Amino acid sequence: MSTFDRLFAYQPYGLAALRIITALLFIEHGTMKLFGFPASQMSGSLPPLMLFAALLELVGGILILVGLLTRPVAFLLAGEMAVAYFMAHAPSSFFPAVNQGDAAILFCFVFLYLVFSGPGAFAVDNRKTA
Repeated sequence: MSTFDRLFAYQPYGLAALRIITALLFIEHGTMKLFGFPASQMSGSLPPLMLFAALLELVGGILILVGLLTRPVAFLLAGEMAVAYFMAHAPSSFFPAVNQGDAAILFCFVFLYLVFSGPGAFAVDNRKTA
């Protein structure tokens, strides 16, 4: 058995780390829009679509963080990131590194991965029901 084969036992924990770190980064985008923390260039009231996105980022991020309703929430957030990319980033350039949409693409595909993989370890979704 190779070293890489032995790592398979730790797969749920690696997936949990991916889920948790992604959620924390995503929550930060929501708090930046809603509360100005961490400080951002956005000021004043948000347009309705941006407010909706910020609420999805905050609430959806918290649900992903704790691993509650992971698959349906991840599906919704992947869609949000696809819409964000095509509405806010793609019109300015074809290239993600130029249009600053690479984070939206990464979030979209990490969330899609969570749809298919589930939450990994340390998730409320894994609790046993009596």
